[in-house]
Amino acid sequence: MADSNQGLRKPVFTKVDQLRPGTSGHTLTVKVVNAKIVLQKGRPDGPQPRQMRLAECLVGDETGMIIFTARNDQVDLMKEGTTVILRNAKIDMFKGSTRLAVDKWGRVEVTEPASFTVKEDNNLSLIEYELVNVVE
Repeated sequence: MADSNQGLRKPVFTKVDQLRPGTSGHTLTVKVVNAKIVLQKGRPDGPQPRQMRLAECLVGDETGMIIFTARNDQVDLMKEGTTVILRNAKIDMFKGSTRLAVDKWGRVEVTEPASFTVKEDNNLSLIEYELVNVVE
């Protein structure tokens, strides 16, 4: 560390309606609207029995909603009605729509219940995007 008295930076919290395709490094406080496991497979016969779990969770805040892809241990944290902080989240594209995800460089933390109500009529995952190549 070059300068030890500098300390950690305060996180800048993003709202759901500010998320754009291809962006990363977002920190959000969201409420889990619903969660469903879409993939669960494992190899219990191997030397290290590990299981791959994938859940699609509808999360949101007072500005809108988006689908969050929870992986493995994150699935256990994403219970309906829970408020979570997503740190270093990124936007992935899946079949032309946006998905929020937290990889190994980010973190999912359960926090105290938020006072906001989720704006359910603004689902960003329902907006379809198309990749357009621009020739200069």
